[in-house]
Amino acid sequence: MLRNDDITPAPSSAARVETGATEHPIRAIARLERQQHAPYVEAVQQHADADPLHVMVPGHGCDPVAGGAHLSEVFGARTVELDVPLMLDGIDLGPGSPLDQARALAAEAWGAKTTWFMTNGASQANRTAALAVRGLGERVLVQRSSHSSFSDGVLLGGLIPSFVAPNVDHENGIAHGLTPEALETALREESEAGREVSSVYVVSPSYFGSTADVAGLARVAHAAGAALIVDGAWGAHFGFHEDLPDSPARLGADLVISSTHKLAGSFTQSAMLHLGDTEFAERLEPLVARAYTMTSSTSASALLMGSLDASRHALVQGHAEITRAIEASEDFRARLRADDRFSVVSDDFGDFADIVAIDPLRVPIDVSLLGQSGHWVRNRLIDDHGVYFEMSTATVIVAVIGARAGLDVDRLMRSLDAVAREAEALRAAGETATVEAFPPLPEAGTLRMLPRAAFFGESELVAAEEAIGRVSADTLAAYPPGIPNLMPGEEITPETVAFLQAVATSPTGYVRGAADPEVRSFRVVRDPLTAAQS
Repeated sequence: MLRNDDITPAPSSAARVETGATEHPIRAIARLERQQHAPYVEAVQQHADADPLHVMVPGHGCDPVAGGAHLSEVFGARTVELDVPLMLDGIDLGPGSPLDQARALAAEAWGAKTTWFMTNGASQANRTAALAVRGLGERVLVQRSSHSSFSDGVLLGGLIPSFVAPNVDHENGIAHGLTPEALETALREESEAGREVSSVYVVSPSYFGSTADVAGLARVAHAAGAALIVDGAWGAHFGFHEDLPDSPARLGADLVISSTHKLAGSFTQSAMLHLGDTEFAERLEPLVARAYTMTSSTSASALLMGSLDASRHALVQGHAEITRAIEASEDFRARLRADDRFSVVSDDFGDFADIVAIDPLRVPIDVSLLGQSGHWVRNRLIDDHGVYFEMSTATVIVAVIGARAGLDVDRLMRSLDAVAREAEALRAAGETATVEAFPPLPEAGTLRMLPRAAFFGESELVAAEEAIGRVSADTLAAYPPGIPNLMPGEEITPETVAFLQAVATSPTGYVRGAADPEVRSFRVVRDPLTAAQS
């Protein structure tokens, strides 16, 4: 059984800044002083306080009374004043600008060489990373439970993917991570087949808080001459407290996708992409910079970028708040363990060789003993109690606690108890629901065409039963948690069809990229023989 007190991460950046344990005292003091500031936020605030007259974009003129009154009524006057455009001296123009300073402070805080601010979420970071690593070579080895936005990047960059399956909890339908040994085996098999891999993409932590051995994965990838991309979207808070796993950038990852808004406290749709200070940094930095130009908006939101700067500052200064959040999550776990109607799924993560630590701020709860599905439990919590859990499966609901969030554990337990008693009453009345298990996660179909060729090739829409054996033209990914179950160029199998249809017809699931909501049809590459006959 893996409990939170089994985690022994390297000291976090925040701890090093505060104590100076691994730095010369003078350097530690200088570093702490730098991290006291939020230069981009401060520059935007100073601009707003100077009472500028904007005869430029945005259309509301940053005026909360005249042009932006409709926004002020909803979001507040200060939000309108701070929604400044790009390309302003003293904010983001020129080398050493406040924006550059904010990015440098973020890189320092997460242990990276360079950091880019993303205003289109971790999805933008994934696409940027995929475009960048194409400059290292065309072959990428991908953990099959990767996010669909990286699959989009594979298409955009013309990469040739191969896949390695993560460990899977079949009882709860949860995909975890990779062991270094599994990665080493996959890389060796690719090499022996004459397919030398130039980059590797892994996921850590998972949607459910399981954390892989990133340092070990980095050593294996680098030994094979491949750069390591870590989708750390759910671990943006890692490295800021001694009871959290460390930042992947400090563990040897070459690129780290960081969805800062998820648990680290920035605004929704803001994220970061970190470049590790590794042997690949010199080659990757200009590639990432060029790819970032291709994926970023020329009207990036000052509010989103400012929230990234503010969140970095808050995390570095927020040891006490993070401690409070972790203690509340542990209290929540303890109360769940004391109630025989629930169990904490992550208590059994020690059964999986790929998991070396857990995120204490993610609490996956097995609710199967209630006799109702996790979807039913989550919906009852929302509809009757106004309590919103992050996600549900057939057997599990998942709580996500922000790194600096306050958590009302009493309200959570009262709400769960009320829903559990409602389920007990239904069971007593003979209305126990049959929780239908999803089919097992399907194996990837054979890659019969390069993804880019399949995506841009001539296609047609056919019924699901006719699609079996054909080549997919689309990326289809079951949500949650956004895993691509079908890539362009892959053969469509009966198992994949059954799985996607099961997810699509579940109460809270849907399939991104599907031609219809119930996945009754598939877009496939048009058969040349069929095309000639039509």
